[in-house]
Amino acid sequence: MPQDFVIPCHLMRGGTSRGPFFLARDLPAEVTARDAILLAAMGSPDARQIDGLGGADPLTSKVGIVSTSNAPGVDIDFLFAQVSIKDAHVDTTPNCGNMLAAALPFAIERGLIAAGQITTTARVRTLNTGTLADITVHTPDGKVTYAGDAKIDGVPGTSAPVEIAFLETEGSVCGTLLPTGNVVDTFDGVRVTCIDNGMPVVLMRAEDFGVSGYETHTELNANAALKAKLESIRLQAGPKMNLGDVSGKVVPKMCLVSPPRAGGALSTRTFIPHDCHSSIGVLGAVTVATGALLAGSAVAAMNATTPDAAGNVSAVIEHPTGVFTVNLNVDAQGRVTRAALLRTARCIMRGEVVIPEGVLR
Repeated sequence: MPQDFVIPCHLMRGGTSRGPFFLARDLPAEVTARDAILLAAMGSPDARQIDGLGGADPLTSKVGIVSTSNAPGVDIDFLFAQVSIKDAHVDTTPNCGNMLAAALPFAIERGLIAAGQITTTARVRTLNTGTLADITVHTPDGKVTYAGDAKIDGVPGTSAPVEIAFLETEGSVCGTLLPTGNVVDTFDGVRVTCIDNGMPVVLMRAEDFGVSGYETHTELNANAALKAKLESIRLQAGPKMNLGDVSGKVVPKMCLVSPPRAGGALSTRTFIPHDCHSSIGVLGAVTVATGALLAGSAVAAMNATTPDAAGNVSAVIEHPTGVFTVNLNVDAQGRVTRAALLRTARCIMRGEVVIPEGVLR
């Protein structure tokens, strides 16, 4: 008799993303077997993900895997997995700062971390790149609360704040902040800045593509010529960013930048990598803000924000559905030394995902 695989999981929203969270010990250690489970759990590949937990959108086809860390000074480890909708592929190359926001609440709920009586802070290592972050959540009376007054664009209503302070994000994926060795490169006649401060991003001026950069993400997704040009540049930039052949990867992200028009630092339209994001990712926002502050970058002239005398700057990144604020500290050489931001999270469901043996691909 075939035997079903029954795996405990929580369906969690982290920031503007969503997906199931698992304890690492509940999944196979072998990568191929683990990825087969994740594909089956999400219902991939299928455009509707009708036979799984996926939401038929890159932002809702994500998985978090959490474990107690054995690294000195680190409390928990978090592995992020982007599950493809169209292909039988699981990508653990990039970080995801949105899903990261749900890692500590999940760890507390599953007993990996003891909660404090008011707030709980833990150091979390993202295994994808080794990035460290100190995360603080609200735990009145020793329990995680998801209710609060914090609001982030892209999520309805309000929730308890999740405070994230990233440590040493520079070059976490590509090895260095400017992986090509240049502040500006040119691909297909377009000046770009290839940068990694937690997320590999190619920054470009929207006007160089014949668009304003203020279009809706739906309008940009319908622009086949634009998307073809972006992909051509992405495929050229990937190897030069130490990412190898990126044809099957979700990095680098492609970001069209325009001058701000809602009082922010600049306006963005980000492709992840082939579909225009309805907002912007957490570490993508950190990297974009860093690039905007970088003297001589392809988009620096559009930046309407400057650090104060102490090097502190609050960079408000405009995106299709609102704004994303990143608090940065810049040293005397113009290097970003700290990035902090606020997200929210919510536990949507606690239960088990059931995978019939015959479903595994």
